[in-house]
Amino acid sequence: MCMCPSFSASSAMMWKTSADYDAFAKFGSARYLSTFSLLASNYQQLHLHEDGSVDTESELGQSAVKVFLVSLAETAEALGLRSASRAYRANFSSNYRAAFPDESRSYHIDVLVASLEQDSEIWVNGDKFELRAETVTWAQTLAWQWAELCISLSSWNNSDSQRVALAMKLVSLDTAWAAFEYSYISDLINIETRPRQLVLTAINEEQKLTNLETMYGHQAVSLIPEYIGTQRSLVQSISHLNSVANHLGKGRDDLSVEIMWDAMKTTQIYDASEKKGCRSGLGPAMRNLCIDVTDSFLAMRRYLREVSTRLHHVDPQLCNNAGLVDRLVDWEKSWELYKIYVQDTNILTGICDFAESIRLAQIAVPDLNHLCKDCDAELFMVLPRILWLRGLAKPAAHLHVFRHLLPHRFADIQESGNDAQEQWPCDSDLRAFIEQFHSVYALLEENHRFVQSSSSRLAWKVLIRSVVLGSESKTQEDMYSLLSVSVRAQTKQAVDRVMNRLEGW
Repeated sequence: MCMCPSFSASSAMMWKTSADYDAFAKFGSARYLSTFSLLASNYQQLHLHEDGSVDTESELGQSAVKVFLVSLAETAEALGLRSASRAYRANFSSNYRAAFPDESRSYHIDVLVASLEQDSEIWVNGDKFELRAETVTWAQTLAWQWAELCISLSSWNNSDSQRVALAMKLVSLDTAWAAFEYSYISDLINIETRPRQLVLTAINEEQKLTNLETMYGHQAVSLIPEYIGTQRSLVQSISHLNSVANHLGKGRDDLSVEIMWDAMKTTQIYDASEKKGCRSGLGPAMRNLCIDVTDSFLAMRRYLREVSTRLHHVDPQLCNNAGLVDRLVDWEKSWELYKIYVQDTNILTGICDFAESIRLAQIAVPDLNHLCKDCDAELFMVLPRILWLRGLAKPAAHLHVFRHLLPHRFADIQESGNDAQEQWPCDSDLRAFIEQFHSVYALLEENHRFVQSSSSRLAWKVLIRSVVLGSESKTQEDMYSLLSVSVRAQTKQAVDRVMNRLEGW
């Protein structure tokens, strides 16, 4: 194994003695004029800031620096200057070996920028890491050597003494460069290993699951305690990855394996009911949520198996791995939806009632059937209106649904003292709208009582048709025609006002 090269801060300055100067005296010869002149010319192409420092940030500045660094290495080679050992590169991880494939000088701009910035803190996935003190010292040394080189080239006149001094500075710069490169990249490799460990932990848990499934079979394995525990561990690992890498979602880390177990159980119950001919309007939708939970988990497992053979390709900034993020987004979304709309029985009760209200609305307004069948864009304007009507008409059943959708409008339910309330513990704006709705509903019931015995059902039909068809439809006009002329206009105006206000919610 290649050991750390024996660099020391003094080794970067070793060419300052008179004996060393004598050894470099040959570079004062005219035969080296063109070599030094080309390097000085490339230096003049660098972009400088107002303070005289080299621009390494802009696109043009970086391009000029890259050209100069190539020229720097070629000049050292042309002069036959001794190169610091770079045998340490053989121990770099594969992705860094791709950037540093051999032991040539190959001055990389990223190494230079890191030395000039001298930032000892590196943030990866929201965690702060510190470069070693040795690395910071070599960054300072390289930055100093770079500044010395720039000073020499900025006042270049190609004199004999300048050429000798510059040759010495090139060797000192190379020594400092190799020392910093070794220390800095070693730190980066160590830092990058930690985030990849999160992925590796999940890979190992997934492999345990696969081995147990192979050993016991997919049916029997679910009863094995070790399998149950490994499932829990894998979900915890996925949850941790989600909190670190899922920048497109919420990054939740509180979605437990119980969600999946409950979804699997619910699917079994639904399928058994289907075989017996028992059906419900919400059944297929609930089953789809269950399937989404298990499918997203299986998709994560497939990803972990695929990436296990190329872990070195995983970006340590985990949010930069598109495949991982895509699967985490699906996983979080499906598990969160199930937790909210299926595991929470209060919300599930409201959703079931909402599903029933849609079925009744399809009977009252046949046009709604076509909207649902075609998934017409208008449907997604109509459904929230129906949910509002149902919630306002049956507040106790929909309290938790609306509290979830509009949390800022509701007081804490525990403080209000009653989970199933006929009056919502809401703010004044929502309370005023609720009162307006009930006033209109009562008006419809009162005016229809003189023409039909089922005034409540007719009042509901007027409102449903208003949210689906609009107040000006022919069918709606027929409903109002049942009222006496004296109250018809007043009732229609009241309904229109509440429908207009509904749009704002």
